[in-house]
Amino acid sequence: MNLGFVVALLGLVACGSCKPVGHNFTLPLCDSPEAEAAAQVALDFINAQHTHGYKYTLNQIEDIKVINKVDGTHIYLLEVEFLETKCHVYDPKSVPECEVRPKIETAIEADCDVVLSEAGGLFSVVAFKCKTELESFSPCAGCRVLQPLNHTSGSQLVEASLGQFNKNHTLNAAFTLLDIGRLSSQVVSGGALIRAEYAIIETNCTNVDDGNCVPLNHADARHGFCHSVGHELEVKVGCEIFPPNNATHIVLPAGPNPSISHGFKHHRVTALHDPDATGLLSTESTESAENAPIVKRAAADPQLNGLLPVEPVVLLPRCPGKLKHF
Repeated sequence: MNLGFVVALLGLVACGSCKPVGHNFTLPLCDSPEAEAAAQVALDFINAQHTHGYKYTLNQIEDIKVINKVDGTHIYLLEVEFLETKCHVYDPKSVPECEVRPKIETAIEADCDVVLSEAGGLFSVVAFKCKTELESFSPCAGCRVLQPLNHTSGSQLVEASLGQFNKNHTLNAAFTLLDIGRLSSQVVSGGALIRAEYAIIETNCTNVDDGNCVPLNHADARHGFCHSVGHELEVKVGCEIFPPNNATHIVLPAGPNPSISHGFKHHRVTALHDPDATGLLSTESTESAENAPIVKRAAADPQLNGLLPVEPVVLLPRCPGKLKHF
């Protein structure tokens, strides 16, 4: 065997797990355990900020870089892709238990750049920016078409089906609308079929006819998630009710849900970012339909100055990582 080929092969094996760049900068594999651990922390943190709509799950780690600071801590720069699940943010199920929304139902993806700090094996999110968009797919005859969250027929279906649910359940409480998750229409024989998914919350009324019903505090209230279908005058609804204390970490913003007021077709992941504090995220290509409060951080660490050189050539395909769904 050619000696030069053997030497080249050994070189490829040597850089298979992590590519060092001096002593300050490393490039782990996107499918490495440390990349997965960092991405999981990022996912949990961003899901906790999401105040409307659905939980997200990790689909792919697209890139990862690590800055090794002289004090022994590390700064992780992640590029990740998340996919929307079918679990509402108030659903007590863990993300691995949640079904990922398929492309045929117009899947939603969120591309996020995340900065994390790691010390002693513990990660914490410093800043992130996200962009949420529809996953493209080839439309078909009779497919469901996603409608704006303030769609007139869809809103009427939500009102009618929630009224029907309140009159027929045996929970000794009236529920009111918390937010509309998705509205879609489908052409079937006999006219349009409208589907609605929406979240509800328990009020202080025991009956829907009690009068002015006020939602209970989120920590004390039962929440629920409903699926309804309307075809001409026929309305069907089914709701899953969750016990209290399942989402007390979420602080809902004041005022109406921006996703509905702006006529969007889907809920967008909160774009919570603070690039001035880290110096590692730009404000370009950032959109947010839900503006969470900006987290104030300390000034940029002077140790990071000059530690972002031009990315070197890596001999093995280091990133992106494997697709977990599609």
